[in-house]
Amino acid sequence: MNSPAKFGDPVVTCPPGLSGWELSRESRVSEADVVISCHNVWKVFGKGAEKLRLTSATTAEELRSTGYIAAVRDVSLSVRRGEMLVVMGLSGSGKSTLVRCLARLVDVTSGAVMVEGRDIGAMTEAELIQLRRAKMGMVFQSFGLLPHRTAIENVAFPLEMRGQDRATRLARARAMMELVGLKGREDYFPRELSGGQQQRVGIARSLAVEPDIWFLDEPFSALDPLIRREMQDEFLRLKSMVAKTIVFITHDFDEALRLADRIAIMKDGAVEQCDTPERIVMAPASEYVAKFTSAIDRGRVIRAGALAELPAGRMLEGPPVLAHQTLRELAHQLVCDPRNLIPVVTGEGRPVGGLDKSRAVELLFGGEA
Repeated sequence: MNSPAKFGDPVVTCPPGLSGWELSRESRVSEADVVISCHNVWKVFGKGAEKLRLTSATTAEELRSTGYIAAVRDVSLSVRRGEMLVVMGLSGSGKSTLVRCLARLVDVTSGAVMVEGRDIGAMTEAELIQLRRAKMGMVFQSFGLLPHRTAIENVAFPLEMRGQDRATRLARARAMMELVGLKGREDYFPRELSGGQQQRVGIARSLAVEPDIWFLDEPFSALDPLIRREMQDEFLRLKSMVAKTIVFITHDFDEALRLADRIAIMKDGAVEQCDTPERIVMAPASEYVAKFTSAIDRGRVIRAGALAELPAGRMLEGPPVLAHQTLRELAHQLVCDPRNLIPVVTGEGRPVGGLDKSRAVELLFGGEA
């Protein structure tokens, strides 16, 4: 059995721009961890689009000039087991169409979408229905509740479609309503619930089928700011309780930063950058991505682990900080700690490197990433 790493161990060289903490996370990712992947996916609207020869060199302007609209352009990305990927962009950027491609609510024009290693484009209708029933949950902007059914009947509805008996499906629905904080409102009709409560019913309904994969398309966009924040808190609580692979769509960068393990930023149907929130803030891949991050308080986004450097054969002494702590959370310690290199550990206590105090303080107070 390998002994745990120590701060005095020999240095490990990281790829450019990748911290020791990120390197350790990347090294644990295997093909088995990938639940959803798409390869060179295009969705083009227009008569005869399926006959087009689409390559990475094909531009949106070329297609537009011939009467076609490219909603998704040459997208390749993957979503890992238990990960929340937030896809964001302005209206018309293609994010909702991409999610519909991932769930095969629309067929792709070119490319392939794989779910647990299976090409969903090659599935029969029966296989696709079974996949959605067994593994997928979906929540969209429109709550889509049935007005003539009570909240608990709405939550139980997909289980009814599965053919479950009434007692079993209502018991499951009641448990899901309690999970989203609606215990006691089971017999309310949608019109008797607030917007936030209706959204919770929608979330409970999608959870009732126990999906491994959860698609959420701007589920909070119709809510007022206070309810939206409350629902984000509720969602983070649910995420910590139920391990799901999640694709979450939003146009709100603050929401993305709050929720995401990784963020994919889209523009004109293409993914400009797909990376961790820290990397997107510290190293935007394009001018367009940089505009999203220009007004962001880096101190509340960048975590100690993202800045951790693997020490070159030296011991780091004194109390460590946690890799998941943000610079804003560490502000007092950064100002008061006399050490130039502060040890960083995971929540389990595994050392991952040292935090350069001067660099962290500069970023905290608005320096360049």
